[in-house]
Amino acid sequence: MSFGADDHRHMAHALRLARRGLCTASPNPRVGCVLVREGRVVGEGWHERTGGPHAEIVALEAAGDAARGATAYVTLEPCAHHGRTPPCADALVRAGVARVVAAMEDPNPQVAGRGLARLREAGVEVAAGLMAAEAEALNPGFVRRMRAGRPWVRVKLAASLDGRTALASGESRWITGEDARRDVHRLRARSDALVTGIGTVLADDPAMTVRLPPEEMAALGLARVPRRPLRVVLDPHLAMPENARIIGGDGRCLVLCGEEAEAAAEEALRRAGAEVVRLPGPGGVLDPGAVLDLLAAREVNEVMVETGARLAGAFVAARLADELWIYLAPALLGHEGRPLLELAGIDTMERRLRLVVDEVRPVGADLRLRARLAEA
Repeated sequence: MSFGADDHRHMAHALRLARRGLCTASPNPRVGCVLVREGRVVGEGWHERTGGPHAEIVALEAAGDAARGATAYVTLEPCAHHGRTPPCADALVRAGVARVVAAMEDPNPQVAGRGLARLREAGVEVAAGLMAAEAEALNPGFVRRMRAGRPWVRVKLAASLDGRTALASGESRWITGEDARRDVHRLRARSDALVTGIGTVLADDPAMTVRLPPEEMAALGLARVPRRPLRVVLDPHLAMPENARIIGGDGRCLVLCGEEAEAAAEEALRRAGAEVVRLPGPGGVLDPGAVLDLLAAREVNEVMVETGARLAGAFVAARLADELWIYLAPALLGHEGRPLLELAGIDTMERRLRLVVDEVRPVGADLRLRARLAEA
């Protein structure tokens, strides 16, 4: 199906609107909608938060009677089922919209083409596939969870140019500069869950919260819709102290342990405010895949892994890391420093893990690499 220059322009506008929900729409997808009648935008909107109106409804309310005969540009197929809100496909039909252009079909099995079919049955002209790659890139976690039952995983790493994350003593504050650390908080803000390991908790006692200046929080929509990602600690034997910062403060904390962890330690953490869930596994070893399955069942779309070399290496070795966000500081820590990742079994060049680097950009004095594992 061919699309004209105006179609591309209006869909690009809808995608920009959708991005405004980057940190607030989850677990719903980020969606934008633009209503155009006789070449003029008569309504627009985006989905801000779960339970709130969908992008199409916001745009229809803004357009009023001008929606009749208009074209709706939507970054995701309008829903056709009753979820937390009524179906958007029905609302578009009632408003008298003449044409709907969707960037992509909804991967949600409850929709999966049904919204577009309902529009066609009502006599609305329907087209799909315009800027689909851009729309999918805006919702990698939602798409992955709907299609494969797993969240999208970003592993964040910070190292010196010689690949060291800390000195031999464990001292690591601060390898990267303030700009890079602020960039990490932006990455946290778009994540549904932040995953770390007990080693990191014992060594650094992190809070694992989103901390940005008020003006930036407002720009991300977080002044109206606070962002508190679920903080997840992999603690096989429940060694975490009850006064760990990650338990208290702003947000929820989920501690995952093995089946053989002591009941007394579990009860102590529960009293401190943490949720504790036991996962099966030999010798108390927690399987990263089982962790992701559990998070997907809780409607987690995007996971950020911030942890030490061993656990980060486990996600990478299992090929469960969709992206690696690597912050490189212009410094050298020497051969005795701690490594970026622990990856066992790589004893020949043929067995090495190759990366595809999708982006390199400066962040203050540091470099940020966004990479992914090459196909096996």
